[in-house]
Amino acid sequence: MAPKTARARRLGIALRAHREAAGLTLEAAADEINSTRSTLSRYENAQTLVNPATVRALLSLYGVRPEEIAAAVQLAKDTRKPGWWVPYSHLLDKRTIDFIALEAEATAIANFEPSIVPGLLQTADYIRGVMRGGPHTLTDDQVEQRVKLRLDRQQRITAAEPPIFDAIIDEGALLRPVGDRTVMEAQLSHLLKTAELPNVTVQVIPLSAGYHRGTRGSLHILEFADPEDPLIASVETVAGQMVLDRPHDLRTCTKIMEHLRTVALSPTDSRDRLLQLMKGR
Repeated sequence: MAPKTARARRLGIALRAHREAAGLTLEAAADEINSTRSTLSRYENAQTLVNPATVRALLSLYGVRPEEIAAAVQLAKDTRKPGWWVPYSHLLDKRTIDFIALEAEATAIANFEPSIVPGLLQTADYIRGVMRGGPHTLTDDQVEQRVKLRLDRQQRITAAEPPIFDAIIDEGALLRPVGDRTVMEAQLSHLLKTAELPNVTVQVIPLSAGYHRGTRGSLHILEFADPEDPLIASVETVAGQMVLDRPHDLRTCTKIMEHLRTVALSPTDSRDRLLQLMKGR
């Protein structure tokens, strides 16, 4: 099953909206194009990629204007283009691959981490330390493949049209050694350097803030350029990554992220705290 990318989700939403506007049920629409209710449902929920010819047939059936049909057909073609992450699909579970596919299309990314440095800001040696201490026993080759995957993900941050990236890090994550002292010093230095990018903001939640609403786990929120693409949230659990898109869950996650921004130090004070940590204070 292909990753549920933002483009695939957008196309599915459009197919459903046009079908409902035409007053057709899934069964009726499927009969008209010699398909099945379950197949059309998978198209509309972005669980299966729909080919451009089927998009044209459906939207023509629904009485959609030619220019809208052309745009939707192009979107269907775009969804079928393999993403850069495809060669890595064998390394990770489907939920993580789905999240990476969504992250690759996001125009704004907010990430809170309570225990480790955010993945998009990790150095190669720090990544190695995380992978070797993770829940799976990995060979050196498997570790290096995952290091390359994460470094490839990071390229978006410095791309020609990068997303806005807001990183909020609990101070405990910065005090927890991953690798030796040299690795941690290089990691803190990298955070300081990356925070200078115009699209990146780094905030630290000091230990003095005490228990806060993010203490229980990490949180991602993704935003997309098209206003019809809803937010996506993701949380880490012991069972792996969970992607959330229900309105109630998104409202809760958004409120938590806003709370974390308020309890964190300002970007300037966060920079000062990172410098102090580098000096061992």
